Amino acid sequence: MTTYNPVLLALLGTGFTFLATAAGAGMVFFFRKQAGEEFQRSFLGFAAGVMIAASVWSLLIPAIEMAEGSPLPGWVPAAGGFVLGGLFLLLLDRLLPHLHPDSDTPEGLPSSLRRTTMLVFAVTLHNIPEGMAVGLAFALAAQGSGATTLAGAMALAIGMGLQNFPEGAAISLPLRREGLSVSRSFVYGALSGIVEPIAGVLTVLVAAKVAGIMPWILSFAAGAMIYVVVEELIPEAHLGEHSHIGTAGVMTGFLIMMILDVALG
Repeated sequence: MTTYNPVLLALLGTGFTFLATAAGAGMVFFFRKQAGEEFQRSFLGFAAGVMIAASVWSLLIPAIEMAEGSPLPGWVPAAGGFVLGGLFLLLLDRLLPHLHPDSDTPEGLPSSLRRTTMLVFAVTLHNIPEGMAVGLAFALAAQGSGATTLAGAMALAIGMGLQNFPEGAAISLPLRREGLSVSRSFVYGALSGIVEPIAGVLTVLVAAKVAGIMPWILSFAAGAMIYVVVEELIPEAHLGEHSHIGTAGVMTGFLIMMILDVALG
């Protein structure tokens, strides 16, 4: 019987998902320095749509499915984690009052920095449970228990990686729109995915302990992402007289991510 090193397998699988995120972030190199207002709103809407779909199909639905068979109904950890994730971002928002645009103090910073901080934080937080899920799959495959095969774990990693491509673009392009340089926008977008290999390897090392709280972690990330979408991205995508382009961006991002999640999940 062939044995595998679960840490090495998890590192390879989550390394692929990280590279996919970086490749998506690299889309920022293919766009003009200053994009038009309609183009900017469309990509903010696109980021919102991607995050909504990822929250539902990559986080909440798997959280409910993982919780089945536990003493509590599946919706309890999904709803509880979702609320905690939203409250956590709300608390973060309150703890950073100097980032609000209505500050009258000299140290008041523009709203773009606040939005940038929230966007990067939320998507990075979302990538943690994805990395944990891939790492857990490879840990189970290496054990040879039959619960998850190596081919199944590899398929999960490939699916996550393909989903991460639009997520990387959904970070770097709006950051570029906020005035960051191309290189910084790319670095921030790529680094949002570096947590996946870290979380994946750590999950392999403590697989037995982390499996029970995975539904809470997944739904926590979903709540954080939805908070950022509603609080920051959608309002900004609908600024100006003509908001249809922002709406189209939201629907396009949601559609693409939904198809990827359903077809590859």
